[in-house]
Amino acid sequence: MITLKQLNVFTVIVQERSITAAADKLCLTKAAVSMALAELERHLEQPLFDRVNNRLMINPAGELLLPHAHQVLDRCRFLESLFKESERLYGEIKIGASDTLGNHLLPPMLAAFQQQTGHTQQQLFITNTAKVCAMLRDYELDIGFVEGRVIGEDLDIMPWFEDEMCIVSAMDCAITDFQTLIQSQSRWLLREQGSGSREFFLANIAAQLTSWRTAFELNSTEAIINGVAAGLGVACISKYSAEHAIAQQRIQALSGLKAAPRQFWLVTRKDKFQSPILTRLIDFAAHWR
Repeated sequence: MITLKQLNVFTVIVQERSITAAADKLCLTKAAVSMALAELERHLEQPLFDRVNNRLMINPAGELLLPHAHQVLDRCRFLESLFKESERLYGEIKIGASDTLGNHLLPPMLAAFQQQTGHTQQQLFITNTAKVCAMLRDYELDIGFVEGRVIGEDLDIMPWFEDEMCIVSAMDCAITDFQTLIQSQSRWLLREQGSGSREFFLANIAAQLTSWRTAFELNSTEAIINGVAAGLGVACISKYSAEHAIAQQRIQALSGLKAAPRQFWLVTRKDKFQSPILTRLIDFAAHWR
């Protein structure tokens, strides 16, 4: 019979890709982890991983098992909660968010959610859109809020907020409007690959420029704002991100840019079990503000 321990060991090995790392994460011996995996593979009568250079890479049989293993483990955690003394809205929610949302929209939304429900067990991971989607696919997150393009039949994608982009420069920069910027040789501060703001710039702004180059590639919007304020170049960022720095007169928004909207998205994995608290958060987010 397949056991919960075997399924749990299997899912952690998928994430860690090695027996040693999985054993450390589970606080088990390497022998115990190896035995649990061997018993599971013996019961299923086929290997679940390919062994490549001392790494365990999940194979098609493992891919077939993975979503079912996560569903079983999620439902068991839910069953355990039914007998806890605390309220029914139990359990930790792991939330992923791209930079703009994680730093500017999610904190007030989660504060309002906690005030309404009394639920405080949330973890927030801030990274770029591509990484959030990858973590959702690997069952490392329960829900994602992203600003970039999302593709995949395995994900449920719901429109959330609409954002507005702006172009910002240093306060002493001679370029103060978009038409002048188009004709100039501009230097740009861009986010890393996989970022929604970088994707927006390349798809909507770059083609309009006569001449431009990347001055710096940075992995946070705050770093880009600081770079712009220091005169390292211009940037295309969310108005949500820029508003405080503009109000403090650290940077200025260029005039003359036509409306540049972009969509924020709420993303979940289709085959992941949704606990009552996760369902409540999704509904709360959909109607917030």
